Amino acid sequence: MLLPVLISALFFSSCSRTASKSANAEDPDLKAESEVIQVSVSKAISRNLPSFIPTTGTLIADETSDVAPKASGKIVSVTANVGQFVRQGAVIAKIDDRDARIALAQAKSKLAQAIAGVRQAEVKLGLGPNGKFDSSLIPEVRAAAANFDQAQTELRQAEANEKRYRELVETGDVAMITYEQFRTARDTARSRAANAKQQLEIAVNSAKQNNQAIRTAEIAVDSAKLDVESAEKSVADTVVVAPFSGYVAERPTSVGEFVSTSSIVVKLLRTNPIKAQIQIAEADVPYVVVGRGVSLTVDAYKDRSFAGSVTAVNPSIDANSRSAIIEAEIENGSNALRAGMFVAAKITRDGGTVGVFVPKEAVQRDQSTQSTRVYVIVDGIAQQRTVQIGDDENGMTRILNGVEAEETVATSNLGQLYAGAKVST
Repeated sequence: MLLPVLISALFFSSCSRTASKSANAEDPDLKAESEVIQVSVSKAISRNLPSFIPTTGTLIADETSDVAPKASGKIVSVTANVGQFVRQGAVIAKIDDRDARIALAQAKSKLAQAIAGVRQAEVKLGLGPNGKFDSSLIPEVRAAAANFDQAQTELRQAEANEKRYRELVETGDVAMITYEQFRTARDTARSRAANAKQQLEIAVNSAKQNNQAIRTAEIAVDSAKLDVESAEKSVADTVVVAPFSGYVAERPTSVGEFVSTSSIVVKLLRTNPIKAQIQIAEADVPYVVVGRGVSLTVDAYKDRSFAGSVTAVNPSIDANSRSAIIEAEIENGSNALRAGMFVAAKITRDGGTVGVFVPKEAVQRDQSTQSTRVYVIVDGIAQQRTVQIGDDENGMTRILNGVEAEETVATSNLGQLYAGAKVST
């Protein structure tokens, strides 16, 4: 009796094990439960987050210039077009310069004549170009001086003869008539010496007058040089150049149009750096000072954040809105930001909070449920957490709730994970 029962039990057990193996091979859910999923992991970290003042504003150009010409006339060329970037000093437009160049040629001609006048006055005095005046070296003065020296010598000789013969007359050795001849010679020598002295003085004065003519001619040269500089400036003013590097926003003039010094040739914007005019509430004014950090976002680049700093705080409060306008400066080398864009801004203020961050790769978004989840790994088992997320920062995503700092999160193979899955790292 026992043998048949034993055989039957063994047969039933064998069949049960075969059926169980067959079921495990065919049931994918049972098979999945036995799989181990290979994942990469990372720690959730905490960071000190600054406090912000949220606000809005508008971008404006750092500098705006309505570029006008310095001279009136007809435009012969315009080289700048709307949207074009121009460097400081680059030619924007040119005005007809024919009259200005004629005036320049005339001024140069007058300058050459004035220089010739100086040379002519120098030649009269026997001077070389830029020679130094010395009246004693002038030929006329030298001749007059020599004549005066000779007259002086003759006078001294005549005076000596007159004295000697006067003494001889007194002793009776010479007749009076002989003495009178020497006295007359002395008087004649005196007259000649006086006349020679006068001629010398006339020659010196004439030389000085001629030297003054040189000074007058040199003044004429200086005046002519100023006229040339003025004419050259008039020619230069016919070229309109960019006062700074920037983009052409408007070009209201065309070739052939007559413009004056009040006409606008182009409107130029300097947009690097670019400014943001931001409105802050009266209560926030004490917390905003020059140098505070500012973070900006614009609708055109929803996935980007632009950093800047406060450069000016308006000292007055608008009586109607009870707010103040501040200015922030943002680097804009790529010209991504444009004047007139609306910005959402966050201004750094004192104080802050602690935030939890995980790598962006650890966050999985479910489009069907419009939810966001993270897989936390605890003792080799994946736990699915539905989370709320904040801003991205340097490859990390802020988790507002659902994950604590120092917890381990999966960062790869998220599509294969599910709640309760066994994982290997």
